[in-house]
Amino acid sequence: MRIFRDIIAPVLLGLAVFLLFHFTLGSFKVYGTSMLPTIEEGEYIMVSKATYFFNPPHRGDIIVFDSPQDPKTDLIKRVIGLPGDTVEIRNSKVWVNGTPLNESYTLEPPYYMYPEQVIPADHYFVLGDNRNNSADSHRGWTVPQKNIVGKAWITYWPPYLWGTIPSAALTVNPPTSGLAEIIVALTTLWPTR
Repeated sequence: MRIFRDIIAPVLLGLAVFLLFHFTLGSFKVYGTSMLPTIEEGEYIMVSKATYFFNPPHRGDIIVFDSPQDPKTDLIKRVIGLPGDTVEIRNSKVWVNGTPLNESYTLEPPYYMYPEQVIPADHYFVLGDNRNNSADSHRGWTVPQKNIVGKAWITYWPPYLWGTIPSAALTVNPPTSGLAEIIVALTTLWPTR
């Protein structure tokens, strides 16, 4: 009994704590300037993997995900479009479901255009806050839900930047019914070759 109390119990407790942290939290180092001014290059952040266990990402969340183009690379971007949303970029504004976003968190407005697209089921349209220096969904890809690692939660290094990472409250019209729903349904049902 003494060996259990002195050796086995502490080892099991330590293993349980390790597994809890491993499956609910992650650490991520930011490379590049695509999230300026919100997140700087070189920041170390904690990622909450548990946030999306029971609820999907919200528009305005900053997420870490496996790149759809290179699964070995993690990226960090802001969720702009949800499954079924219509996204367009024109006149230096991002439009979601016909509503222009009020984006006070960006470094500057986008100087490019993106044609109106319906976001497929189980996919998210993401953009960097540094709109004109970010490889993101405006380049023609979306993020499958299965690629999402978690929500950016806390900056813990460098110390002068320590704090929580805020989401943005982005209010838009609901997805239009009719054509958008048909397109989303077809993208999930249409056979691929």
